[in-house]
Amino acid sequence: MKELEILKKAALAGGRVLKAKFGKVGYRLKGRANLLTEADLASEKAVKAAIRRAFPGDGFMAEESPLEETPNGRLWIIDPLDGTTNYAHGFPAAAVSVAFAEKGRVRAGGVYDPFKDELFLAAEGRGASVNGRRLAVTRTAALENALLVTGFPYDRAERAAFYCRFFAEFMKISHDVRRMGAASLDLCWLAAGRTDGYWEFGLKPWDVAAGGLILREAGGRTTDFAGRQWRLGPGTGSETLATNGRLHAPMLKMLRRLLRRP
Repeated sequence: MKELEILKKAALAGGRVLKAKFGKVGYRLKGRANLLTEADLASEKAVKAAIRRAFPGDGFMAEESPLEETPNGRLWIIDPLDGTTNYAHGFPAAAVSVAFAEKGRVRAGGVYDPFKDELFLAAEGRGASVNGRRLAVTRTAALENALLVTGFPYDRAERAAFYCRFFAEFMKISHDVRRMGAASLDLCWLAAGRTDGYWEFGLKPWDVAAGGLILREAGGRTTDFAGRQWRLGPGTGSETLATNGRLHAPMLKMLRRLLRRP
């Protein structure tokens, strides 16, 4: 699949930028807790350039620039630096995320972690891998035995009590809950069997498109908190639940109960 090969090159190109600029850039604020660095912009430029050379007529949905749609229905969904807050503070947990979609369906995805030098890849119907090794989710079937992951959206200061309600309840029942600060890596680590389940509010398509496909191709599930399958479109990511599949029903039950609480 040519798109997967180009996607790989693009993600690695963005990763080289992140490596070169790590610890050398400042940041500005797009919002109270929404950071932007020179590395975000330079990585996006490198990713787009690699794709445009191969597919000059395709469109782009990227975090740091306006949507570019084209009549051919082909769209590249890019987060050039997922984990900007980590990166800006010198905390090495960040990634480049690139997905390819055709007529609204994600066909290929790649997430590159330049700090661990791990390249996660997937093509629809062909499975998922990291550095060439096949990925598979865990078989954990009970929340009591699970290691979970979450994240908090940009309005966390205003809604801290609401988000911490979910954290507290899942922490009480599971082995523990982690918060890494890069949604694409959260999804890929779940696909790699390093964690068992993940939930988050307020994500965007570029946060989920690549990592979500990688997870599904590794045997996992992605839905909203009502159990509707993840799909590219309006409202994508406002509620994201991702699991190894076996934990999906119990996590949905917990989320629904907490959402009903006043």
